[in-house]
Amino acid sequence: MTDLSGMVSRAQEMGPRLIAWRRDFHMHPELGFHENRTASLVAETLNSLGYRMRVGVGRTGVVADIGNEPPVIAIRADMDALPIQETNPIPYASQTPGIMHACGHDAHTAIALGVATLLSKEKFPGTIRFLFQPAEEVADEDGISGAPRMIADGAIENVDRLLALHMDASAPTGTISIDVGAASAGVDTFYASIIGQDGHGAKPQEVIDSIYLAGHVILALHGIVSRRIHPFDPAVVSIGSIHAGKADNVLPEKVDLTGTIRYLDESVQEKLHVEIERAMEISRTLGGDYKLRIEIGYPPMINDALVSKIIQDTAKDLLGPNCIESRRMEMGAEDFGFFLKGAPGAMFRLGCCIEGDQRKHHSSRFDIDERSLPLGVAILAESALRLMSNKTV
Repeated sequence: MTDLSGMVSRAQEMGPRLIAWRRDFHMHPELGFHENRTASLVAETLNSLGYRMRVGVGRTGVVADIGNEPPVIAIRADMDALPIQETNPIPYASQTPGIMHACGHDAHTAIALGVATLLSKEKFPGTIRFLFQPAEEVADEDGISGAPRMIADGAIENVDRLLALHMDASAPTGTISIDVGAASAGVDTFYASIIGQDGHGAKPQEVIDSIYLAGHVILALHGIVSRRIHPFDPAVVSIGSIHAGKADNVLPEKVDLTGTIRYLDESVQEKLHVEIERAMEISRTLGGDYKLRIEIGYPPMINDALVSKIIQDTAKDLLGPNCIESRRMEMGAEDFGFFLKGAPGAMFRLGCCIEGDQRKHHSSRFDIDERSLPLGVAILAESALRLMSNKTV
C-alpha cells in the first residue's frame, strides 16, 4: 500500500494535465470503431511512459502493459463519443459537427492516462494492463461492441482482476457509488413486424388490419413484466419505435415495432424472450402473422465482491468515510459486463456533478466538474496496487 496522502497529492498535481487531456478529447470526439486520433494520442503517451503496447486491438483499441509477473490487474477506459450536437457555450466544445462526448468517455480516457502516468513510477509485484476500448456505445455491422471485439483479440488473456469507473453527473464531486453483484442490466433488442392484409380504410371487413393486430400485441408486450415476471425479478420491455402506413384511408399491410429488453438474471432473459414470442402470436390468433428477431446485446455487469470492497475501502481512505453515495439500481447497460464474464472485477461511479447544474448523460449539455479527475486517478491507482498485494488475488 502506498502513502495515501502522497497518492492523492500526486494525482492532484496532475490536475492541469488531466484537464488538458480531457478537453482535447472533448474537442475532438470520435464515434465507436473510429477512435483513430484518440487511440493514436493514447498510444503516443503510453509509449513515452515505457509501456509495452498493442494497437488496433478490437479494431481501434489500445492494450498496454507494465510489469512482468502475475497477478495481472487490468484497468479499462472506453474512448468513444455519441452522435449528438453539443450545445455547451464552452471554449472546449466539440469541433466535430453532430458528435460529442456526452457520457464522460473523454474523462475516462484522461483518467486512465493519469493512472498510467502514476503507476509508471511505482514499483509493484505484478503487471498493470490498460484496456483503452473502442465502441462501448455502439455495435458494428455484426452487432458486436468494442469489449467483445477486444476480448477476441486477446485483451484479457491472463488477467486476474479488472477495474473501471464511470463518471456520474448526478452525484457530487468527492463521492463514489458502487454496487456488489448486479450493477447494470443486460440488454437485448427486438425487431418485429405484425403482418396483415392491406386495403381500403372504408372497407375494414375486407382486410386484415395490421394496426388492429398490433394494438393487441402492444398491450400484451406491456403486460409481460407486470403479469408474467416475478415481482422481485427486475425486468423491462419497452417499445421504442412503431412504423406503419402512409395514407389516412389505407390500412397498411404491416406494422414494424422495435424495442429494448432489460434484465439482471439470465433466467429472466429467457423468460422475456419466450413471452415476447407469445405476445406476437396474438397476431396469428386474429388472422394475421408476424416476424420476430431478437438481437442479443450486452450481458449484466456483475461486480465482484472482493474487488468492490477494495474500491470502497480505498475511496474511504482517500476521500473520507462519508464519500460513499447510495444509488438506486437502474436498468442501464454497460459492455464492461463482457470483460467481467472473463475475469472478476468491478466498476464504480465517480461523482462529477457541476454544482447547482446537474448535466444529464447523453444530453447535448452534458459536462463534468473537472475537479473529479484527480480523484478518479487516485482511487483507480491505489485500488490496483491493493489488489496486487491481496493474497487471494
